[in-house]
Amino acid sequence: MAFRPRSTPGKDPPVPSRPLPRPRGHVALLVAALLGLVLGLLPTAAAPAAAASPKAPGPGAAAAAAGTFRNPLNTGPDPFMTHWNGNYYLTTTQGNSIRMWRSPSLGTLLTADPITVWTDSDPSRNRNIWAPEFYRFGDRWYLYYTADDGVDEHHRLYVLESERDDPAGPYHFKAKLAPPNHADDFAIDAGILQLGGRLYLAYSGINQYQHNGLNIAPMSDPYTVSGNAVAIDAAGGCPEVREGPEFLYRNGRVWMTYSACDTGKPDYQVWMMSMPLNADPLVPGNWRQHQGAVFSRADDRGVFGPGHHAFFRSPDGSEDWIVYHAKTTSRNTYGNRTTRAQKFTWRADGSPDFGRPLAMGATQDLPSGDPGSGNYWINDDGRSSGPGGVTYSGAWNSGTGCATQCFWSDDHWSDRAGATATFSFTGTRIVLLSVQDTGNGYAAVSVDGGPEQRVDFHGPIRVGEAVQYTSPRLAYGSHTLRVRVTGQHNSQSGASFVSVDRAEVYVN
Repeated sequence: MAFRPRSTPGKDPPVPSRPLPRPRGHVALLVAALLGLVLGLLPTAAAPAAAASPKAPGPGAAAAAAGTFRNPLNTGPDPFMTHWNGNYYLTTTQGNSIRMWRSPSLGTLLTADPITVWTDSDPSRNRNIWAPEFYRFGDRWYLYYTADDGVDEHHRLYVLESERDDPAGPYHFKAKLAPPNHADDFAIDAGILQLGGRLYLAYSGINQYQHNGLNIAPMSDPYTVSGNAVAIDAAGGCPEVREGPEFLYRNGRVWMTYSACDTGKPDYQVWMMSMPLNADPLVPGNWRQHQGAVFSRADDRGVFGPGHHAFFRSPDGSEDWIVYHAKTTSRNTYGNRTTRAQKFTWRADGSPDFGRPLAMGATQDLPSGDPGSGNYWINDDGRSSGPGGVTYSGAWNSGTGCATQCFWSDDHWSDRAGATATFSFTGTRIVLLSVQDTGNGYAAVSVDGGPEQRVDFHGPIRVGEAVQYTSPRLAYGSHTLRVRVTGQHNSQSGASFVSVDRAEVYVN
């Protein structure tokens, strides 16, 4: 999370609006879907599979789905995650509380029930709670976070201690973290450096280089800062922010990665410094700058502003993974930041190779040792990697104009009251993802013919693959999800379109 400079938003190219509707009957759509199943199994060049292809349906589809997943993992920003004792644990920025998601498979984190692990009655620190991170020292967990009293400039760092050996708590308040030379200065994004048997607090705060600059201070234990912070002069491509420091230990060096540029910008990105493992991190000259961003926007994949990240290992310890937030719009906005994950590797020179961020819906293999989720997808044209499909009634439009903002580069949309899209699926839960737009309206959504729930598909800016609806948990079996166009919209919207793009089906 970043301090918000009062600057003019970047002048990005406007996102193309939808073409004027060209109603198509449901018979024509069914024919097109059947043709797609026969002829269209290969993704187009702009499909999210450009780097990791969704697996086309076939005899092995169910087995393939069990070992794969698709982003997002969570609808919040600023993620931190670890795998411990058979489960993944994830936190993201939630505002006025700290919530944690726990799941045995990476593929089921999106629908895991959140656990509220902390709220605070102290008015000096119970607002705007950002970027929680949690570490195990001994047989207790320590949860570091940023909070204020409702004024951004009053953000400070705090730490909680668990009551038992469980990352989900319960927790009690332990301490405020403040180096003596920055006793009451703006500070956010705590990360813990562990080196040579000692702990160090790394964070983003005021220094001579940036308002949000990198600082490192010694700690005598997990909740006590024992000396002054030193400022690190880190490069970053943009002048205003260096934040979210994280650490990797490999090949004789400690690698400090951090995010640069304001988090609302599409150019928010990850940079890196390193030093020998036996060097003193409190000597700024020991840190060597690596030139250029190591993880940044991928316009051809519809990924903007990737950053505020953390690292975790696969369940069997054989793979390294990065978890981060990114957006599906090039607009300058603090909304639409969703949590994603992907595997990374190491170069011959010993440095980490994060590659390029994958498109939102790209199908990836689960981390090694992950027991599997059984998830599968259903595309808006009827293609599926598991049992199920979608049928339409009434007048719908379809096309590929949404490109990288959509799964497989296509979607259906309609503003005709009474038009329906009905997904059939076999599992325990279904999540609907599609475009949010300034001209979108209300849909009425129902499961298995039950009561309808009104869902607003409108958004203040156009974004892709937004999580629009998550069904209740169902008994495993065959179910239907019906999306009905109401023809109505809220007062901020310019029209009443409803978009259908991808459904993610869960079997566990």
